Amino acid sequence: MRTRYSPTSVARAQGLFNVLGGAWPLVSLRTFEWVYGKKRDIFLQKTVGGLLFSIGCVQLLSADSSAQVKTARQLGLATAATLLTVDLVYIPRGEMRWTYWQDALCEIGWIVAWMRAR
Repeated sequence: MRTRYSPTSVARAQGLFNVLGGAWPLVSLRTFEWVYGKKRDIFLQKTVGGLLFSIGCVQLLSADSSAQVKTARQLGLATAATLLTVDLVYIPRGEMRWTYWQDALCEIGWIVAWMRAR
């Protein structure tokens, strides 16, 4: 039997995931780079962090209204698909550290969760 998830729960969970993940390089670039590797363009890390933080905030706010959960779903699927694509292209090329495979698995998880949400 396949587990079904509440769209509101998925929106809140992914929203929190994106807020925390987006805030990480903004709050502690040193620990972020310790896990994911040093980058040449720090402004890009902070830009992506800010975007993920903003996306997460929208998802969290959208989860409170059943009419807006559709927005949280669309945003969540688009974000997960984009990040997964980046992981699948750049990790094998050696342009991103192997630790990004963890992110790829998380993004697959969000896509599956949204597909199973009622």
